[in-house]
Amino acid sequence: MAHIDTIAAAATPAGRGRVAIVRVSGPRTPEIAATLLGDLPQARVATLAPFPDEHGEPIDVGIALFFPGPHSYTGEHVLELQGHGGPVVVERLVARVIALGARRAEPGEFTLRAYLNDKIDLAQAEAVADLIDAGSADAARAAMRSLQGEFSTMVAGLIDAVIETRVYVEAAIDFPEEEVDFLADTELATRLAQLQEHFAAIAASAQQGRLLRDGMTVVLAGRPNAGKSSLLNRLAGYDAAIVTPIPGTTRDVVRERIEIDGMPLHVLDTAGLREAQDAVEVEGVRRAHAEMAKADGVLFVIDSAADPEADAYRAEREALPTGVPVTLVFNKIDLVDVLSLANTISGPRRIAVSATTGQGLASLRDHLKQAMQFQTPASGSISARQRHIDALERARHHVDAAVELLTQRRAGELMAEELRAAQRSLDQITGVFSSDDLLGRIFGSFCIGK
Repeated sequence: MAHIDTIAAAATPAGRGRVAIVRVSGPRTPEIAATLLGDLPQARVATLAPFPDEHGEPIDVGIALFFPGPHSYTGEHVLELQGHGGPVVVERLVARVIALGARRAEPGEFTLRAYLNDKIDLAQAEAVADLIDAGSADAARAAMRSLQGEFSTMVAGLIDAVIETRVYVEAAIDFPEEEVDFLADTELATRLAQLQEHFAAIAASAQQGRLLRDGMTVVLAGRPNAGKSSLLNRLAGYDAAIVTPIPGTTRDVVRERIEIDGMPLHVLDTAGLREAQDAVEVEGVRRAHAEMAKADGVLFVIDSAADPEADAYRAEREALPTGVPVTLVFNKIDLVDVLSLANTISGPRRIAVSATTGQGLASLRDHLKQAMQFQTPASGSISARQRHIDALERARHHVDAAVELLTQRRAGELMAEELRAAQRSLDQITGVFSSDDLLGRIFGSFCIGK
């Protein structure tokens, strides 16, 4: 897809740096390069040159690289100007390029052009942002594999399997003269069963990829002085939250990102749940409940020494959000001789820990991974997003509906329609089918210059 305009932006982060890159892409790139540099640089050869302003005075001296389209990141003519990383210098250079005929790029517009010019598909484009935002080495490796097309290849294989089944069904519908009852043919049932297995395998891989990217969010809740902040500090490995013996020290939500065997864990320490004493505490308790409602799980921390029967949890149980798993964490087990885990309470998992000594922390970490069905990243892990999982789920729903139509109603035409819908949902992952609104949401989240 050819664009009539040329875009420019700094491709390196804002602020001071030793090196900065200004990127230009579009049809006027050769003209801009020749005017700015005095001549068009040799393709893909680093050229040392001054970068002058409109009066011929040098803005900077650096390296110029020219990549003729379509053999470039965007598929268009691309110029990269590598200079010194002072923010004033970078802005002057961007302004000079714009004065020569470019415009400022929108967030993610370079990668959007790469997608529109078939250099990468939509899943690979998203992997660019995931690689930049990776919070762990495992997440970075998974994003790199998706950028290289591994996830797209998996989805493409699934699409091919759906298409083959569609061809089988629609050919039988279009050529009934063959006098073969294809609905009674075991071949069709076998194909659909294999499709379901294929979906399950890819969905499991995508879910692990999403966990590598997004992780799990848990809220530490409980009475004041139960040891929530101490537990946060122990999980984080440093003093992320203030700990004092004074009840109500934590009044706002304290957020910390840690990692458990490659899984990002977002831990939120909240105000103690009790009858609020002032307006600030009322707001703190309200925020605690709001965060619990959005979380993947709640760790309800109990002081084993002061509350061995978990009366605090019994009092708050009805106020806790429904649908959010709760784990009872009995803290301060180093202070009790006989530990009670309040076995009269049904439902929640119970784990005994000591935030002071670290006892039981390994069991808590294992529990958190199990709760999200997270597996230690393998060498073939890929990066995935929630929208990919949602698309896979929609497609799998259509395939399940096709199976039901075969086994329960024997409705070939309706089954064919469900398979078409399944393929359409899968096409949304790689961008074969995508709305402008979807593209706007995805690329609008990118940084400028990418």
